[in-house]
Amino acid sequence: MSTSRELTFDDVLEYAARESTRPLAERIGPPPGSQAPRPGRRGSGGTAMSTDAPAAAEAGGCGSATCGCRSDPPPRSSVLDRKMDRRGALGMLAGGMAAASQALSACSPAGLASAEEREAKLLEWEEYLKGNFRLMSDEERDETIGRLERLAKLRQGVDVSMEGTEARPGVVYGYAFNISKCQGYRNCVEACIQENNLDREAGTQYIRIFEMESGTSMDDLDHGDASFEHEVPAEGHFYIGTQCFQCANPPCVEVCPVGATWQEPDGITVVDYDWCIGCRYCMAACPYWARRFNWDEPQVPARELNPNQHYLGNRIRKKGVVEKCTFCIQRSRQGQLPACAEACPTGARVFGNLLDPNSEIRWVLENKQVFRLKEDLHTEPRFWYFMD
Repeated sequence: MSTSRELTFDDVLEYAARESTRPLAERIGPPPGSQAPRPGRRGSGGTAMSTDAPAAAEAGGCGSATCGCRSDPPPRSSVLDRKMDRRGALGMLAGGMAAASQALSACSPAGLASAEEREAKLLEWEEYLKGNFRLMSDEERDETIGRLERLAKLRQGVDVSMEGTEARPGVVYGYAFNISKCQGYRNCVEACIQENNLDREAGTQYIRIFEMESGTSMDDLDHGDASFEHEVPAEGHFYIGTQCFQCANPPCVEVCPVGATWQEPDGITVVDYDWCIGCRYCMAACPYWARRFNWDEPQVPARELNPNQHYLGNRIRKKGVVEKCTFCIQRSRQGQLPACAEACPTGARVFGNLLDPNSEIRWVLENKQVFRLKEDLHTEPRFWYFMD
């Protein structure tokens, strides 16, 4: 009685290589006209015995004199002999693992996955193996954004519209904060949370409003209270806000070991959240407490999810990565104000194009006495403070 040859690692890789060349639609479900494998029985030695042994023998398969089960398989070229980079090898292996998972689901009624679940798994594998967004071609960016939009529908049940809008030519963004006008209402904080799909469970905030005692140095935030819970404005106090200052010389970018964060031509420092490895070097390097680490999977109720998203901005992040303010890149690159500036009821926040001589931000810089936090560090933040 013949026995079937054991599946080898080479077999898995070869199968993955074949699968990687097939269209996604074909990989999600079984090929048209295919039939489920017929069940077999176990031999006394625990090896598989085909119920179609005679037919297989006639076709030169198991039970025939030419079958590899009775003799050593002929020498063959292994995919391990091929030259490829690390990502290519991982892609082939991942394809094999995904295919094996599908096969197990197909053969096990109890573990049978829906077509949407299989689609989501395959899309997630392709997302895992994609490249850095900054290095993608336009076609690859469109494919990536399309996958993320589809995954949002499959996983959260929400239709999102995601953009990969590039920096507008002739634009460098700057921000100014009028300390005289801020009353500590924190409308800006709430607007930022909603606009940027921040984790509700962890209470993640990009913006912090510090309540300072009158007479305290404006750059001595260590003596400020960012967790006050009382009626504002409080007598004998003033308020000052912080967030990412979009430094012209950002130390966070310099320390990233994988190139997951960089500065765009419009001055916005961004993060490819799918490339971040969560080492938190950027958090240690930032002197302005601007970055946040996701210790758990961020939670945003579907009814509260902002569907207008940007790949480098407010799309849903994940556990184990660092995120930050991007001056609401999904809004600013459409010619709109960041959510915090739009929500401020006192007009304390000024945002605009530093290269436009007629912009409000330029007027502030040219007509007010302005200062920046920790200027001695030479980070050159594009975020100024002033008073009337």
